[in-house]
Formats: sequence, structure tokens, C-alpha cells
Amino acid sequence: MEIYFLRHGIAEDRAADGTDGARRLTAEGVAKLEASEPGLRRLRVRPELLLTSPLTRARETAEVVGRLLGLAPEVAGELAPGCDATRLLRLLEARPRVERVMVVGHEPDFSQMIGALTGGRVEMKKGALACVELLAPASSRGTLAWLVPPRGLR
Repeated sequence: MEIYFLRHGIAEDRAADGTDGARRLTAEGVAKLEASEPGLRRLRVRPELLLTSPLTRARETAEVVGRLLGLAPEVAGELAPGCDATRLLRLLEARPRVERVMVVGHEPDFSQMIGALTGGRVEMKKGALACVELLAPASSRGTLAWLVPPRGLR
């Protein structure tokens, strides 16, 4: 199984209602995500499933990238801040036929999940994309295939 980890794009510092979960992408954040199509093609990113955190900035990121990939995002509450590798693997086990999935979420969760799955240490910038190849479909061990900073997708 391939898991593509996409950290949400650049978001406003503060939501109109003051809650963290309602923070929206900025115009710059949307533009940079829209400009990632060449990089997605170069890397041959072809997920069968697009799962997103329920927070506004992650959902908006998934919507933009979903349009580029021709996929409708599915909100997964498990991907809200605080998600860990165990919770992610349980979420994916419920979809045994999926071989390539993209998850959209947050830091520091994604760096910690990638570390738990690969034994490595990474830092996910806003809009960065990483690919982890699990050794077996239900395995909790994998290899970091690549990590691309946002600029590398444009």
C-alpha cells in the first residue's frame, strides 16, 4: 500500500469565529496548491482514495487537490489533530481493497506518523507531500519513498 501524506496548504492565522478548526486557506495557499499539478503528474501520484481531516483548511486543501486528481475527498474524523499511526492504520484497514490513498492533515501528526511507520524523522512543511510504502497492506512498517517540499510540486 502507498500512503500519500499531504499537509494542508497555507491557512489564515485566525478564523473569523476565533476557532482553530475554522481557519481557511489563504488565496496564496489555494494558488500554490493549484500550481502543484505538474509535480503530482511528475511523481505519478494516483491515489484511489482521498481522505481528509474535518478541519476547514484540510478539507479545502483536499478539495483543491481532489479537483486536480479527479477525486472527491472523503472526510475522516480520525485525521483530526491528534491522529497517530495506529489510528491511521485502523482507518485504512477498513478499506482493504485500496492500494493507494492520499491523506490530508496536520503537523506534528504527519511527521510523527511517518516516523512511526518508517523509523525516520521528517518535517512536513505546509503543502508538502510524502509517500510511504507499507511493507504489507496491514503492516505498521514501511519505507519513505519520497518527501517533496511544496516548491518541488510546482
